[in-house]
Amino acid sequence: MAEPEDIRPKLKLYRFGRDSVKEVLHQSDTMVIFLGVEKQECSPSSPGSNEDGLIAWFALNTKKNPTESLKVTGSDSFFLSGPMPRLLMLNEDEAGIVAQARSVLAWHSRYSFCPTCGGKTKVDEGGYKRTCLTEGCRSLHGIHNTCYPRVDPVVIMLVLHPDGNQCLLGRKKAFPPGMFSCLAGFIEPGETIENAVRREVLEESGVTVGPVQYVSCQPWPMPSSLMIGCFAVAMSTDIKVDEIEIEDARWFTRQEVTDALVKGNQAVFFMPPRQAIAHYLVKHWIGINANL
Repeated sequence: MAEPEDIRPKLKLYRFGRDSVKEVLHQSDTMVIFLGVEKQECSPSSPGSNEDGLIAWFALNTKKNPTESLKVTGSDSFFLSGPMPRLLMLNEDEAGIVAQARSVLAWHSRYSFCPTCGGKTKVDEGGYKRTCLTEGCRSLHGIHNTCYPRVDPVVIMLVLHPDGNQCLLGRKKAFPPGMFSCLAGFIEPGETIENAVRREVLEESGVTVGPVQYVSCQPWPMPSSLMIGCFAVAMSTDIKVDEIEIEDARWFTRQEVTDALVKGNQAVFFMPPRQAIAHYLVKHWIGINANL
């Protein structure tokens, strides 16, 4: 079971200055992506800051293991082997930095060759475009979605029972024991958000959905999705899971969901942490304090 959120440790990003990453920058296979400038003013002596006291953020990627050449001075600092679940322990701003970096670098790792002609490409515009090196390639004329980092739209929905006092949650086999979450799935070409919600819910749970309402969205760097959060009202209540994408789905009462958010591991099940949009959708439905 998950630890109650109020006792989970919080993490902060370690900020490497230019001198600390000099060796990695000199490696021929290192890719450098410009992430942006932090608007919050800081001391000019802070790592990564320039003369005007602002911090410029960059993401680095190299085929070699960089942990041996990066100089870490903090005794309580460590490298992550993967983004989850530690990413959810960062505050919103720093999690956004990691999400942006991970998404763009993941795109570069998959698009080193031109999807149009198969030729080699080069990095342009600070890392936000790849340009084909083949003369005459069609991607060099006009605007093409193969030249820029892609974002994959995903619907994630809280399905509400016709009685208004229950919601439908499911669990994948990969989830930790006891965790349930909102159903979700990729939007297919030519499909609206509403139709994607109805199709995914029907495929995964056998429940038919009627009205769909957009609520909120969240970037999700696994590897580069945009989670589009919705409420959906069920037209049927019988559940028949597909047993491929999810292994279980149930109707939970408003009180059971409230207990899962408030009582943590003392409840009959638990939700994803509050940094996840599924958590927000459930809180929005039951109307409890947004800080929980």
